Amino acid sequence: MSFFSEDRSSELKELFFETSAELLQALNEQGLKLEQQPTDSETVREVRRTVHTLKGDAAACGFQELSGLAHELEDVLTVEISAASNGKLAEIVLSANDVFTSMLSAYREGHSIPSPAALRDSIRLIVSRPEPRHIVPYKLTGHFAWNEYEQMAIKQAKEEGQQVFQIALAVDPACPMKTAAMQLVRNVLAQLGQVLAVFPDPSTASDQLDVIEFAVASAQPADIFQKKCYIPSVILDVLVEAVVETSAQTNQRSAQPTPGDELNDVLDLGGDEHASSTESVATEKEVLGSSSSASNKLRVDSERIDSVLNLVGELVIGKSMLMQSVGEFDKRYAKDPLRAKFADAMAFQARVLNDLQKSVMRIRMVPVDQLFRRFPRIVRDVAKSCGKEVVLETAGEETDLDKSILDVLAEPLSHLVRNSVDHGIETPEERIAAGKARQGTIRLNAYHQGNQIVIECRDDGRGIDRYKLVSRAVEKGIVSFEDAERLSDSEALHLVFHPGLSTADRVTEISGRGVGMDVVRAVVDRLKGSTFIESKPGVGTTFFLKIPLTLAIIKALMFRAGGRLYALPLSSVVEIARTTESEVHRVEQHEVMQLRNEVLTIIRMEQLAIRGPLTRRKKIFIVVVSIAERKFGLIVDRLVGEEELVIKALDDHLVATEFVSGASILGDGSVVLILNLSAVVAKLGKAPAFEEAVTA
Repeated sequence: MSFFSEDRSSELKELFFETSAELLQALNEQGLKLEQQPTDSETVREVRRTVHTLKGDAAACGFQELSGLAHELEDVLTVEISAASNGKLAEIVLSANDVFTSMLSAYREGHSIPSPAALRDSIRLIVSRPEPRHIVPYKLTGHFAWNEYEQMAIKQAKEEGQQVFQIALAVDPACPMKTAAMQLVRNVLAQLGQVLAVFPDPSTASDQLDVIEFAVASAQPADIFQKKCYIPSVILDVLVEAVVETSAQTNQRSAQPTPGDELNDVLDLGGDEHASSTESVATEKEVLGSSSSASNKLRVDSERIDSVLNLVGELVIGKSMLMQSVGEFDKRYAKDPLRAKFADAMAFQARVLNDLQKSVMRIRMVPVDQLFRRFPRIVRDVAKSCGKEVVLETAGEETDLDKSILDVLAEPLSHLVRNSVDHGIETPEERIAAGKARQGTIRLNAYHQGNQIVIECRDDGRGIDRYKLVSRAVEKGIVSFEDAERLSDSEALHLVFHPGLSTADRVTEISGRGVGMDVVRAVVDRLKGSTFIESKPGVGTTFFLKIPLTLAIIKALMFRAGGRLYALPLSSVVEIARTTESEVHRVEQHEVMQLRNEVLTIIRMEQLAIRGPLTRRKKIFIVVVSIAERKFGLIVDRLVGEEELVIKALDDHLVATEFVSGASILGDGSVVLILNLSAVVAKLGKAPAFEEAVTA
């Protein structure tokens, strides 16, 4: 009878996919660490624990191909093999991480499993078990590499007062059936005591077997094992060691759990034995209802949080409706004593709702470290393929960001990091010739700035050649020669985001085709953010990505233009000014005005609603906004005020314009359009103004 219904099994697999992503990220980091410190025993143990956890979890979900491959890798994860592999074991661990990732993707999508043959060949090449003469490597130095479950069994037996022996047996090379010899010895040991552990796993043992290891709890003296286990033509030599202190074992599990251990603990796989199916693992209650985990963190599907946030948004709209109704009541019944009670109730509701909104938003927030953690491997792989030496530094990992935004930022930031390594950092020879350190540095940093988060990607490479970039843009017809001469440094550097434009002298697998950087700008624009570049030839380049902390609820400035109601993110507004039409001048088909010591490009927001002659007034409102470190002046008809808006996505079939990024519902039921400021400035800021009709 099956312990799991189909729904429960599906839920278990979804949990596995989630925890396995954390395990693979941990394995990635451990592989990089192992590459730097191949003989560090603690690092090897960390890798083995992670692989062991992944193996058990995969077996519990019925993913036997992945579980078996992880088991093969686990067998070679020893300090001795790592030290003798000259760094090859770290390479195998990183390759295994890629193979595991591909297999998990195939399991999730229901595709065929990619062949791990190349990885298996690499594993076999570095496996070199010692010759069995006198079994010298197995003296009391802790080389019995038991996994954590076997160690627990040994420890428990010791705590119960039993004597535990570790036994190594050299198999006769001439023995025709070594796997049968292993079972024969196991039967003998089972008569002398309780077999607690065995290496290698009997299910994976082959006829290439040369050494067998056992851990046995027994009241018999050590010499009995020497006599009973020595079998002519089968076992050449026997070494017996009494376990003195289990904490000295090489593979002792550290107190800090590996990511995903909570799933393995719940599944209770029982050590190295492979679970053939989910029926042999645990009951539904044990798998899905366990509450004994030491961690009090709760995994919740992001869609459920989004649903709660949407309901909070509806409450915000309801609050606006109530406030408007209370305002009307005040006007109609100015002397009614209920006014004060209504005001108190509204103030209390507003305070609680504000706290509720902040609490839900905090649930959605995750540290940006979850994003930064994936880049050491990217930097390492790209640098290796380019023949460069690059180190990655990170800062601000604890900075919180909305999970939905963090996931979207992974692709553009990957493009920036790859581009910085391949195109920004020089080769070691070039750096030495330029008087720099042989090793280049890329630094990722994140910090809050108001209600935005700023992510910096900085390199100490060759910098962007402004003149080369502009020349390429002119060659490709992106800008005219005349316009190119008038470009500011900031505008010139931003040409790097144009599709198909690159300053690379050669095309590589990583960069040089002019694709990727346009993806960065497109994603940032979609997130209602902005980009900025600083670069000095020979010194380096810094990319700044400014992103809202959340896209769910924003503070906005509302205004009317062309008879329509619009809203702008308040974070983009620098100031509001009043001026006259006489202060607005036309320069080369564009309208500008001087505000103190700055010259602003003017955009008439009426153009969003009106195609034709625009209205000219004697006194006008100017909303000064900042986009990519450049300021623009927006002429609006009148200001409505500030409001906290719940953003509602719009169907493309309803609003087919890039100028609008969303909408919101006000307290009176009216709809306000939220502008995509980057698109408005990009289009209307470069287009000549329409002919205006002057009115009194």
